[in-house]
Amino acid sequence: MTKRSDTQTVSDNRNPKIRVLPGRHGLAWMMQSLLLMRAQPARLLFLAVLLQLLLGLTRIPLLGLLIVIAVPALTAGLLQAFGEVAAGRPASSAALFAPMASGPRTGRLMAMGAVLFAIGILSVSLVLSGSTDLLDAELLARLEQGDMEAVAMLDPDLIMRFALAIAVGVSISGTLSFLAIPLVWFNDAKLGAAFLSGLQALLMNWKPYTVLALVMTAILIPIALAIAVLFQAAGSAGAFAFILLGVIMMLALAFQMLVFGTQYCSYRDIYGIKPDPSDPLESDQDDTQLLA
Repeated sequence: MTKRSDTQTVSDNRNPKIRVLPGRHGLAWMMQSLLLMRAQPARLLFLAVLLQLLLGLTRIPLLGLLIVIAVPALTAGLLQAFGEVAAGRPASSAALFAPMASGPRTGRLMAMGAVLFAIGILSVSLVLSGSTDLLDAELLARLEQGDMEAVAMLDPDLIMRFALAIAVGVSISGTLSFLAIPLVWFNDAKLGAAFLSGLQALLMNWKPYTVLALVMTAILIPIALAIAVLFQAAGSAGAFAFILLGVIMMLALAFQMLVFGTQYCSYRDIYGIKPDPSDPLESDQDDTQLLA
């Protein structure tokens, strides 16, 4: 009887019930994320910097591709760090890399990265189909070298289409993975089930997510304006340029971590999960502990 009960618990944990929440929870998720960030700002920002350093390696041919595919796993690591903060523990740098060596869950997260990468490539290809400018090898080489004159040679319509392609790819990938990543990592869900449950939860909770999107946009606009002003000032600040660039980076990273925090808080709220003081990585046998 006990064995059957344990099996049922694991099944319930992998397919948690979705809660439908009122719109005000969107604002609550943002506030909860701010509280988590305020609890351990230095540790969380350090993890954000570490993540950016890793993403900076994407220009290396083979390693870059592996890092792109590993983005869902790295995201799960940041969510793990927020879970540690919520449980009252220090957010450790090891949390960022924990999903990279967690058996079957690692494989699912890497497979998710491959799927999202393919979606991104397909989105860009569909939106840019028929464009010949990007096929110019010489122009591509100049762009890769950061030649601003080469940017000026691009057709403005092509630039708009390229920006649209990136926006479409990011939107689709972000929608698919927003709740699927924590479901795979914390609940040990299968990849297909995580995608389906995550999409269902997003649709059922469109009200709080709409509120969250509006609130985050309202926060992003002044941050973007401040970054633009600081960036212009850095161009003529002389020795203070590095300080201003550091402030710009901190603002961008803080907003990025705010988004990750809302991702964790909304997942926890929608699936009715409480932060658990025990470490889920200490035991793979009790899947009910994969919450923090």
